[in-house]
Amino acid sequence: MTLRVSSVQFQHRAGDKTYNLSRVAHFSAAAAAAGSQLVVFPEMCLCGYWHVPRLDRAGLDALAEPIDGETISGVQVLARQHGIAIGVGWLERARDGRLFNSYVVCMPDGARHCHRKLHAFEHEHIHSGDRYTVFDTPWGVRVGILICWDNNLVENVRATALLGATLLIAPHQTGGTHSRSPHAMQPIPVALWQRRHLDPAAIEAQLRGPNGREWLLRWLPARAHDNGLFLIFSNGVGQDEDEVRTGNAMILDPYGRILSETWVADDALVTADLDLTLLPHCTGQRWLRGRRPELYGILAQPRGDELDPRAARFSTTPAAVPGGVAADQCGPDTLSRR
Repeated sequence: MTLRVSSVQFQHRAGDKTYNLSRVAHFSAAAAAAGSQLVVFPEMCLCGYWHVPRLDRAGLDALAEPIDGETISGVQVLARQHGIAIGVGWLERARDGRLFNSYVVCMPDGARHCHRKLHAFEHEHIHSGDRYTVFDTPWGVRVGILICWDNNLVENVRATALLGATLLIAPHQTGGTHSRSPHAMQPIPVALWQRRHLDPAAIEAQLRGPNGREWLLRWLPARAHDNGLFLIFSNGVGQDEDEVRTGNAMILDPYGRILSETWVADDALVTADLDLTLLPHCTGQRWLRGRRPELYGILAQPRGDELDPRAARFSTTPAAVPGGVAADQCGPDTLSRR
């Protein structure tokens, strides 16, 4: 049994939801034409990403929408029109007015499954979610969602797998970012992106190199392999304020093998057939069955130096930032598990 899926990378326009939705429409049609049943787009792709830290609260409120707002409703129409599930990221305004970096999968039957980023660091007014999101599908797999930095913390992927996920949707806005570690990714000169049509080899070398694909391959295949799940990685590409996103749309199997990928310096779609018969006997699933949970109490014990996600992401000192408050559910049709 196979499931055909697609992953998209595209360069959003900051704050231009009409344009960004048009790119979602374009690639959703392309994925449906290719026979995919699910297409995955990047984190916050509908509203833009790296301009958000520069906004004040009024600017955030103007950008944010509820899950039943105009833009997500437009994605729902596309899902129904093409008969395909579509995953997109946006800035969500909850019923109580709080803001979240959220991601929703709109199913063709009208169902919506929403995840709120567990480790939100983009702005002091954006809260972190408080629950994992795993849901059943008609395709024979349970799907989980983790947004960008959620995937870097190994406990989150393991928890998602323990909730039964065998397919992980992993939307990002990453690559070419400033890192305090000298052996992690570093910035890519914006001028290389701006000259991509004149010198495509130079920018593609960056997208494939240690600030892009090579960085991803240090950890991304391990998340799939160690937890016995398929993984769909979607990412922005191109200039995003003063950073260059590296794209690298990628689909991996539960052995951590890359089924399909791209390093093109442009908007792009990749598609792969997932062989679901791999799941029962893959290494990660066998390891899950071989666990000894009675030994793992230490995983839930604080070390005493934990930081708020904003401090953990940016601060060079151990001083913590006050934590966010718990998230309510994104909508009545959301299936989320604590």
